[in-house]
Amino acid sequence: MFRLSNLIASVVEGKQARVLDGSIAIWNFTNRCNLSCMHCYSRADLDATDTLTTDTIMKTLPKLKANGVKFIIFSGGEPLTRKDLFDIAARCRELGIITYLSTNGLYVGQKNARKILDTFNYVGISIDGSEATHDRFRGLPGSFKMSMEAVRLLNSFHETKVGIRFTITKETLSDLKFIFELAEKEKIPKIYISHLVYSGRGLDNLAMDLTKEERREAVNYILDKAFEYYEKGTGIEIVTGNMEQDAILFLEKFGARYPEQKETMRRRLREWGGNSAGRKLLNIDAEGNVKPDPFFPETIGNILEQDFTDIWSKRPNALLQRLREHPRRVGGQCADCGVINICNGGSRSRAYAIYGDVWAEDPSCYLNETQRRGTEV
Repeated sequence: MFRLSNLIASVVEGKQARVLDGSIAIWNFTNRCNLSCMHCYSRADLDATDTLTTDTIMKTLPKLKANGVKFIIFSGGEPLTRKDLFDIAARCRELGIITYLSTNGLYVGQKNARKILDTFNYVGISIDGSEATHDRFRGLPGSFKMSMEAVRLLNSFHETKVGIRFTITKETLSDLKFIFELAEKEKIPKIYISHLVYSGRGLDNLAMDLTKEERREAVNYILDKAFEYYEKGTGIEIVTGNMEQDAILFLEKFGARYPEQKETMRRRLREWGGNSAGRKLLNIDAEGNVKPDPFFPETIGNILEQDFTDIWSKRPNALLQRLREHPRRVGGQCADCGVINICNGGSRSRAYAIYGDVWAEDPSCYLNETQRRGTEV
């Protein structure tokens, strides 16, 4: 997760960096969902049954806390299909774990909106572009209107806890500008923009990923909006995900605007450390499998069969140990890259999907040769 807006403000204003003192767990509590999204990494549908019981989840939460997990992102499927979701989140709060809810918004209404805001520290609702694009991408006519009703309802409480989530693909690229215009018009506090990772239906639909030229153009637009919002005091936060190489292009642009603070930003980016799968990020899926990230092709354990402490801390396997090296030993063009200490090699899941090798280069890296050398960054 690359927090553009926070980085700009903290460095320009000389504030302390927002450092993740601990790990983030993305937990797919269910594989049930009321939509059939083209890019879904878990291939969720309404026929799925929940494997993880409330008791199993409640017993695992203190173990996550004891092993440095500070944030849990409630994901799915559609997490609001679980009747015990609020009880699970309440237990997280008792343990001092910050909770984020990732939802399509279709189960958000007048009866539960206040409870959702009181329970979760942040709510991200998926919007994939204009109405036509969103409905086609999500596989349900009318889903855009329902999701936007949820955004407006939650945002009407003026608690700055709501954001929209957008995945860039060929199907949605033309709507990137629309997403920013929507946030401006609706005064939505946060935009999270994710790059496609090849897993689940995202793997089935590789043809919908961007070319490197398209990605570079899109990232340039996103970065320019982040600087614009900061300099105008718009108050909309921008975050990107699943493309740590964005940080190198960001550093270039930052240096052009604030040359006297470029080296401070470079240090911040090195401290941030790029791709954190297996280091400061983990995933627990709906079957109890523990993975370095939600898209990862291999599991490192299962909470139904092993103690989480053994999996994550006490007996980390060879894969996890190597993922925790920084910078990682990655092949291809990453092997002699001069900025790998910033991006950390990008996505290992994409590398595996294309090359069959977790340690190959990230095939979606769009940096040019000069940027990879790091001589002018």
